[in-house]
Amino acid sequence: MNTTSINSDPTQYTPSPDLAKLVHALGSLSRWKMLKELSCGEARTVSELGAVAGCSYQSAVKHLAVLREAGLAVRGRGKLYQLQKHHLPVPGQPFVDFGHCLLRLDKAG
Repeated sequence: MNTTSINSDPTQYTPSPDLAKLVHALGSLSRWKMLKELSCGEARTVSELGAVAGCSYQSAVKHLAVLREAGLAVRGRGKLYQLQKHHLPVPGQPFVDFGHCLLRLDKAG
């Protein structure tokens, strides 16, 4: 089933991530910590996200590949990663809206 998520403009809809890929991506504490860090809305480097998640650079790259495959994180300029803006309903707050669910990441990890 293809669902949609409402972004900041109520007249615009964006596809929600595939539910199976979303659940898989959220099944890792390291990826959860990375999502929490990215929920601030600012781009982060692989090294920064690896440090937050407590994993090596190589592991961080693999975790980010899972997040990208699920449609959660996107690669910015160079080696920067960020969440797609339409997944951030309240800028600067640790809430992420994936259409299937609204994550509150302030208590994560």
